[in-house]
Amino acid sequence: MTQAPQLPPHMRRNGFDPAEELAKARDEGVTLVETPFGPPAYLVCRYDDVRRVLSDPARFSSALTPFPGAGQLDADELARMRAGQLIGFDPPEHTRLRRMLTPEFTVRRMRRLEPRITEIVQAALDDLENAGKPADLVAHFALPVPSLVICELLGVPYADRTDFQERSVRMLDTSLPMEERVAAQREDRAYMASLVARAQADPGEDMLGMLVREHGGDLGTDELVGIASLLLVAGHETTSNMLALGALALLRHPDQLALVRDDPAHVEPAVEELLRWLSIVQALPPRTTTTDVEIAGQVVPAGSLVICSLPAANRDPAFAGDPGALDVTRGAAGHVAFGHGVHHCLGAPLARMEMRIAFPALLRRFPGLALAGPYDGVSFRAFSIVYGLNALPVTW
Repeated sequence: MTQAPQLPPHMRRNGFDPAEELAKARDEGVTLVETPFGPPAYLVCRYDDVRRVLSDPARFSSALTPFPGAGQLDADELARMRAGQLIGFDPPEHTRLRRMLTPEFTVRRMRRLEPRITEIVQAALDDLENAGKPADLVAHFALPVPSLVICELLGVPYADRTDFQERSVRMLDTSLPMEERVAAQREDRAYMASLVARAQADPGEDMLGMLVREHGGDLGTDELVGIASLLLVAGHETTSNMLALGALALLRHPDQLALVRDDPAHVEPAVEELLRWLSIVQALPPRTTTTDVEIAGQVVPAGSLVICSLPAANRDPAFAGDPGALDVTRGAAGHVAFGHGVHHCLGAPLARMEMRIAFPALLRRFPGLALAGPYDGVSFRAFSIVYGLNALPVTW
């Protein structure tokens, strides 16, 4: 009889909120927990401790942490799978890769995309309205907007979205056997390799074309495939779940919703507060200690896995007063929803812009927006590394 998968402690939630045991773990400082990776890990939940771990790659290494599913890969395939995956490297290798991408994600560069993102949002709102009520906000709005944006940015055919979205769901679903998740990685890699080959033969004006033209001599094909895969998955999975979960959070807090809908001055602070309060990335990939290190008064031995809980850190009373309350006037500057340190999310300016445009546009287009069913019936993506919703039926 197959045993039902268990949620690891750092992924446990109660709706929007981190599980109570994460608050307890935060109070205790550092807790040893079981993981899906095999060996146990030290769970870090305090805001200051999380920032310290994430800002110190010399003592908390990403490169030394085992690659997910590594046991099913031979040495050559493992090397190909790891290539270009920025989140799995430390400086100076990480610095080399990130330096090539950073110019494409500056705030100034993102502002050039604003008119096109506005068009994409409006088209998705038209589609939502044309679907008729009730309609699934995930399928008609939250998922299409960032998917089309990242497809155009990278040079990925939007017609392929159903396939790559399905693969990314499988790769991020920790309830699936590792064999299935590795199979999805292989499928994803084969698809991205075909796009890289096309870009190498005829580089376009998109990001893949830019990387080939400007850095083709510095980046190997496997690195190009890895970079493209990472950007595609991260570019649509995170923002789509923020849009869906953020819309649900505002619907559950009508006073906060009204502020976002009616006052443009509240939109940017609201985006930051929603990022803090929801913290959809449950945890960044584990780090491995390179030496004995003290965290919250406890010695963590060299060679240990360390997991940082971003939801627990962002709900730390030492960081934010009344942290369990959603307050869109707060602003929440300094939250760790995008991580911290050298691995701070490269696409943060793009994600912020998409949310800043999408939330008020949605709420103004449908001032009567409401859940089409009971809140208790909403299906959360509990086992996904990126927390979110499977669907969100709405009416207006």
